[in-house]
Amino acid sequence: MMETNPGDQELSFLEHLVELRSRLLKACFAVLVVLVILLPFSRKLYQALAAPLTAVLPEGSSMIAIDVASPFLTPFKLALLLALILSIPVVLYQLWAFVAPALYRQEKRLARPLLYSAVFLFYAGCAFAYFVVFPLVFGFFTRVAPEGVAVMTDISKYLDFVMTLFLAFGITFEVPIATIILVATGVTTVEKLKKMRAYVLVGAFALGMLLTPPDVISQTLLALPMWLLFEIGIFMSWLLLPHRRAEAAETGDGDGETKDQATS
Repeated sequence: MMETNPGDQELSFLEHLVELRSRLLKACFAVLVVLVILLPFSRKLYQALAAPLTAVLPEGSSMIAIDVASPFLTPFKLALLLALILSIPVVLYQLWAFVAPALYRQEKRLARPLLYSAVFLFYAGCAFAYFVVFPLVFGFFTRVAPEGVAVMTDISKYLDFVMTLFLAFGITFEVPIATIILVATGVTTVEKLKKMRAYVLVGAFALGMLLTPPDVISQTLLALPMWLLFEIGIFMSWLLLPHRRAEAAETGDGDGETKDQATS
């Protein structure tokens, strides 16, 4: 019987570490390149980001900078965060290039479109937050301000607020991907997910309450898309994973009992 050399295994492990280091460096370099491109436009980018708020501010009100370094650091922070967001496709590609050799052909066939869809859905969630949620939320906040109170938001606080919403909606729009992965890995089935609709709807509103500001508008605007995307995830799982439908039918998941229970 042929013996394996521990040195070969160690070399293989080191090769994987070197490749991982190379992929991480390429991802970081991509972020750096995008950051260098965005930095000259950081002030204009912040103006565009603040447009949904400044459009609804009362006459005579404006945004303010409380900290001394905020006029410089806040646009720089925005440029850095945008560089990270815009570099997501490159980062995910590097991750895919590192993981793909270990996947089976069938897994690659499913993982590649899921990866593309995940990037698209994240950007779609951010766009939904900017064009739909922000005008409604900021309009509501400025209208409910007590009489005699001047609405003058700090630029740093505003950036933290909107980035939280971007992240919340970007992750929320990944619900179909998460649903498909859960069904594909056998964690659950389409039939079981259908029975959980009511719980998912309640959970969506509870999650919306935790992830968004304490107002009904933003909570609803997060919960309803989450529920609709869950339904899309169920449909896509049913469409893309016919073998899981067959397995669920064989085990009787569709009507809550196994074959053995049905015949007994």
